[in-house]
Amino acid sequence: MNEDDLIRRLRERLGPSSPIGDDAAILSLPGLAGEIAVTVDSQISGVHFVPGLDPAHVARRLLAVNLSDLAAMGADPGHAFLALSAPAGFDHDRFFDAFVEACRQWNVTLAGGDLARCDQLVATLTLIGTKPERGRWLRRSDAKPGHDLWLGGTVGESAAGRMLIARGAPEDHPAVRRHLLPEPQLELGRWLGQQREGAAMDVSDGVAIDLHRLCRESGTGAVIDADALPFAGGFFDLCKDLSVDPYELALASGEDYVLLFTLPPGAQPPGCRKIGTIQREKKIEWIREGRRRLLPASGWDHLKT
Repeated sequence: MNEDDLIRRLRERLGPSSPIGDDAAILSLPGLAGEIAVTVDSQISGVHFVPGLDPAHVARRLLAVNLSDLAAMGADPGHAFLALSAPAGFDHDRFFDAFVEACRQWNVTLAGGDLARCDQLVATLTLIGTKPERGRWLRRSDAKPGHDLWLGGTVGESAAGRMLIARGAPEDHPAVRRHLLPEPQLELGRWLGQQREGAAMDVSDGVAIDLHRLCRESGTGAVIDADALPFAGGFFDLCKDLSVDPYELALASGEDYVLLFTLPPGAQPPGCRKIGTIQREKKIEWIREGRRRLLPASGWDHLKT
């Protein structure tokens, strides 16, 4: 059973009123004016990052990947709750110095959490966000046939950075930095929330699998143009050095943390790249070298052994 199958079964158990299905849950609580967005994510040594990584990098990465979920909802970040389980000898001061600094940068307030001892480093963060004034919540289910499909930034470079780390590349390599220190697209999320329609999610597990998820929630299909995918400078040369297919890396490797979103034709989101269109027919296709073919739901699966 893969991750998507497990989530589908869980949603069936919870029933149609379950808030599960987006990058964050939208909740309306008694006595609270307005709704809030709530997300939770973890960073685990040996799973999400290499063991022995600088605690400052772990702290910044933990906050960034959670903020990316709020960006995908069009939310402003608010409060954070941190559960940090670490082995003996872990440099807590270095972790918290970086975490507090990053919280200040992104206007996040650390409001509580939990500390524990563990054989490996496990950091779990819960973030609460609010809807900006005159904004709307972004959802995966709001894509419509005829919408243009966009990416908020380049893809594939983070995966290349992960491969370079395994080969001992220094932290100042651009691809390594992209992997270690992703930049959440909160400003883009706010801009999208000001538009009258459109769907969004963040690309954490890979363009291909995340596009399948977006279309499944919206009841649509899509076609993307491989030649339109945005790549960082030097990406093709880097992939050649790594002996990997750049399109495979870009579509199926994940951890890009850019927004994948749809908008009506004619919209011009700043600094983004249009990669395709949403279709009524429920199949996901891609065009490469003039050939149109089905795009498998390839990407990172957290339950894969």
